[in-house]
Amino acid sequence: MTLGKYLTIMTVMTIICWSLFGFIVMSINPFITNWIGFSLFYLTLFLSLVGTAAIAGFVVRFKMLKKEMAFRSVKEAFRQSFLFAILVVVSFVLLSQDLFTWLNIVFLIIALTVLEFFWLSYEK
Repeated sequence: MTLGKYLTIMTVMTIICWSLFGFIVMSINPFITNWIGFSLFYLTLFLSLVGTAAIAGFVVRFKMLKKEMAFRSVKEAFRQSFLFAILVVVSFVLLSQDLFTWLNIVFLIIALTVLEFFWLSYEK
């Protein structure tokens, strides 16, 4: 897949995910919905954040680090956007369950950092 095709597909899918997220926010009442409504909310938020952060991360990497190959920048941006989306969505889940404390967030950040270091060491 070419870089232009990847960026086009990723941009279109991200716009679709953000549109679905907006539709879910506008149409689902959180006080009367069941687990399906919450699952759709968190899933569309996760996919929207992954797409947005992957595109933004790639563009920043491509502009700043011109020496690096494009496929490597795409891979790193997608991996880190995945971790960022996990951080945001898990934070929202913790907040909805009244478990959002600084200690829990620190543990979550440490766990995601360890996972990132594991992926970096596994690649080499």
